[in-house]
Amino acid sequence: MNKQSYSDHLRFYTPHHFVFYPMAGILAIGSLILGLYYAEYRMICMLFAICLLLLIWVSFMMRQHYALTLQDRIVRLEMRLRYYQLTNIRFEVYEPQLTFKQIAALRFASDGELPALVQRALDEKLSPDAIKKSIMNWIPDEMRV
Repeated sequence: MNKQSYSDHLRFYTPHHFVFYPMAGILAIGSLILGLYYAEYRMICMLFAICLLLLIWVSFMMRQHYALTLQDRIVRLEMRLRYYQLTNIRFEVYEPQLTFKQIAALRFASDGELPALVQRALDEKLSPDAIKKSIMNWIPDEMRV
């Protein structure tokens, strides 16, 4: 497994990001161009382009919404379990004081750093980016959507 850090923790899904979206985008742009050059097919081409653009938008929104909603729930559960195992204190006590993005950033911290970093995030109101930059021993997440 590759070492993960702040600078390289983004992830792409090849069929979606590099096949479906480019192909649908090329088809939409191509149909718009064809509609400009062939007046007799203009309405059909424009309708086809609009349908493709709507399909792209809907597929992006649904993919993101479903996957990220589930992932957010799992991240919260993971943090609750880890924090309780490390401190014997329920994480739910602190959750209302943290944004989800802060909680997600905290999950990259190693077990040795997590309790102190949670306290620092609460006391100093650290941004998610500041939390990530504070992590010395990054725990990679290879399974994110």
